[in-house]
Amino acid sequence: MLARSFTEEQVIFRDAYRKFLAQEIVPNMEAWREQGRVDREAFAAAGEHGFLMVWPSEQHGGMGDTDFRFEQVIIEETAYARCSDWFNTLHSRLVGPYLTRFGSSAQQDEFLPKCTSGQYILAIAMTEPDAGSDLAGMRSRAKKDGDDWLLNGQKTYISNGINADLVVVAAKTGGDDKPHEMTLFLVEQGMEGFERGRNLKKMGLKAQDTSELFFNDVRVPASHVLGEPGKGFYYLMEGLAEERLIGACQYLSQAQLSFDLTLQFVKERNIFGKKIADFQNTQFKLAELRTDLDIAQTFIDQCVAAQNASLLTPVDAAKAKYHTSELQVRAAALGVQLHGGAGYMDEYAISRQYTDAAISPIYAGTSEVMKLLISRDIMKDDYDPFNARNF
Repeated sequence: MLARSFTEEQVIFRDAYRKFLAQEIVPNMEAWREQGRVDREAFAAAGEHGFLMVWPSEQHGGMGDTDFRFEQVIIEETAYARCSDWFNTLHSRLVGPYLTRFGSSAQQDEFLPKCTSGQYILAIAMTEPDAGSDLAGMRSRAKKDGDDWLLNGQKTYISNGINADLVVVAAKTGGDDKPHEMTLFLVEQGMEGFERGRNLKKMGLKAQDTSELFFNDVRVPASHVLGEPGKGFYYLMEGLAEERLIGACQYLSQAQLSFDLTLQFVKERNIFGKKIADFQNTQFKLAELRTDLDIAQTFIDQCVAAQNASLLTPVDAAKAKYHTSELQVRAAALGVQLHGGAGYMDEYAISRQYTDAAISPIYAGTSEVMKLLISRDIMKDDYDPFNARNF
């Protein structure tokens, strides 16, 4: 494939992070999958080595470098090490930036050092039993009570939900005639009325704690309101493009891993007196997948460059999320097929690749929603496919 552009510092960072994973994370993954949760010590270890949140200022414990390619390196290496059910990037690059985008100086001073070090683990709570991609269907509500807010509601499928010390919670704060009037609240572990439900059992991503959260008259002080009251919906929309790029980097990295695992297997396994790799069908299927992976990588790298320049559009992010999540599923499915019966066995990594992939076209916006966003764009009267923004 075409050469990729990383600075010398990022290459050194990649090597160091790869060694960190091999020493601190990989040896524990199977035990964490058995218990259904990554130990908190993983976050603390990453923080100690400077791999948890690299973008905050040095004052807040980070490197002060907001180049998204550092997070891209972390995502890729985490996938290649088969540790993607450790959601370190959700903490570091999906939730953490809400504190700098919308948080006050006091909130940043209080929480960023704790989050950068791994003392605090982050989660974000949007999804509800009856509201997923359609945030307007949210039922959680908060109302003023003096200088405080009283928060009530239920959230589900919350990643890092068991481990989280600080949760960004979205709740409606307007009347029924204002379905998009929401506010974001910083809810800390130990606040009265904040309770966690089950650690939900899932098809894949076994080490990733995913839970229900309950808020029963949780008194949230004004100091824990994130940004301006009533603007939460727009804050969430603002972060969606980067969230989908984060997902795309991960999905593509997982697809690359499925290809590598499958290529290695077919070169080693015999059938009818010759290697599976010697059959033309195998060669053609892998050639198709290799081409799709390389083309997708070029597009994703271009999206990363656009994100660094603050030019990534929601539509291009939707394209990246849609294509790579479907590609991850396809790569894993082909891998299972070419592994034969072995692909169905948990002792082979491709089995986990297949079950882990199933959620990717669903969370962070389903494939159907992504296609809706893309189709709305191309149906505009002024749509120009050759506009320089798209290249």
